[in-house]
Amino acid sequence: MKFQLPTQLIVLIVIVAVGGGGLVGEYFLVRWYPIHEQHVAEKTLRLWPYRNDSLDISMQIAAGIYGRVENFPGGVRIRRWKLFGPGPSLTITTQPNPDGAFEFSPQILARWQAQGVTDNLPDYNFEHVKINNRDAAIIWQRKGRIMFETAYVISPERIIEAACSPGAETDENLYLQACDETLHTIQVAGPQPSPAPHPALEEVEPGH
Repeated sequence: MKFQLPTQLIVLIVIVAVGGGGLVGEYFLVRWYPIHEQHVAEKTLRLWPYRNDSLDISMQIAAGIYGRVENFPGGVRIRRWKLFGPGPSLTITTQPNPDGAFEFSPQILARWQAQGVTDNLPDYNFEHVKINNRDAAIIWQRKGRIMFETAYVISPERIIEAACSPGAETDENLYLQACDETLHTIQVAGPQPSPAPHPALEEVEPGH
């Protein structure tokens, strides 16, 4: 005579198993996974120092981007290997500044700002900024399926172009943040622009 579990007991075992699995899933989603994401983000965004004397630059590169360094005439490419698709990368090039100016011309800035509309470029955005006290511009642009953030930094001797991309990483926003924090650390050797003069304070007679 074969032993058979009562139907009620089988139902109870299924309920307990499903409930236990649900509790494990809830713990994974609510407790462990956010902590894991935070650790991944901290590891990805950790900055490491980098210096290139041939380009006359120093900076800090996010660990999620820092990888193999490949030098080529007039530039350097830094990239992390990825099994499927292109990995995160940073390509830095330099060119002479024939005008010797500390700032980009209004014509160049206007062209960069309008390029997204004139060339019908997807996900294009332009920002005129300062990076370590130097005039700079940052452009975001999608090329195919890959997003690029490119910084242009000017000094009297040279213009630095640094193009950073998350590649085919699943968490594009995290790696774009890594690119952004990396690009904002660029320091270019050479003369610094004079600080802007403070506006003169108007003399005010006592009682006014």
